[in-house]
Amino acid sequence: MSTSEQGESEPQSNAAEQQEQTIRTGPDLFDWGAKTYVMGVLNITPDSFSGDGLGADIERTMALAREFVANGADVLDVGGESTRPPKVYDGVEPVDADEELARVIPIIERLSSEIDVPISVDTRKSSVARAAVGAGAAIVNDVTMLGYDEEMASTVGELGVPVVISHIRDRARYVDVVGEVITDLIATVHRAESAGVARSSIILDPGIGFGKTAAHSLSVLRNLAELTNLGFPVLVGTSRKSSIGAVLDLPVDDRVEGTAATVALAIASGADMVRVHDVKEMARVAKMSDAIVRRWSPQK
Repeated sequence: MSTSEQGESEPQSNAAEQQEQTIRTGPDLFDWGAKTYVMGVLNITPDSFSGDGLGADIERTMALAREFVANGADVLDVGGESTRPPKVYDGVEPVDADEELARVIPIIERLSSEIDVPISVDTRKSSVARAAVGAGAAIVNDVTMLGYDEEMASTVGELGVPVVISHIRDRARYVDVVGEVITDLIATVHRAESAGVARSSIILDPGIGFGKTAAHSLSVLRNLAELTNLGFPVLVGTSRKSSIGAVLDLPVDDRVEGTAATVALAIASGADMVRVHDVKEMARVAKMSDAIVRRWSPQK
């Protein structure tokens, strides 16, 4: 079922306008359509699904952040709570706001004072989002589709920062996964706007792996153009995800080629930003993909 069959045509009417607009994040500017932006993942947790949790080691985190920027990261995404589903992974425990703040605020303060790229905070809690923006973060990335904390939408609207709205469901049950992802995201856009979030501040994420089987995630990627055609900037996070493991039968730390394939094809379908763990490799993939998709030509 296409989006037109769902009766949700309002965002499509503004597609041209959305593609031309820019989003300001502090001193930085995203020029959507000019390139694919690379978001490097900094997991300030002991239990990251990808095995790259940095814990409380600020100096190690800073070193990795500098390495990411040197290798092509345009954004750094700082998260203090694992988003792996506890029903799937043993040892995953929710983190309260105080603990999450203790993890992310010191590193965000250091990053914002020493590194000149926008910082995103990956959180589902409005109190953490508010404190993180106060500490220097420029983007809020909420993997719960603004659904976990009822204050998140109004908080983001008040802060006036860009927000990544990532699709998620509690259960991987769909009749039409692509159509339902789009319908859910559009409904959340309307709710966010009603809470004071500017339409020009919204970035959509199809939520690969969140409340989706491998087959669901592959279907969303296969039909990603239906989402990118809505006129909002689109972020795609496939890095090391279980759908890649399901296809290649490889562990989390051996999925770089699979990630590269998904990144390249997402860019070909119109993705504006990719969230990745392997920044050097994926920045190269993005640059090569952009050369093809965005018609790069050598300077004479």
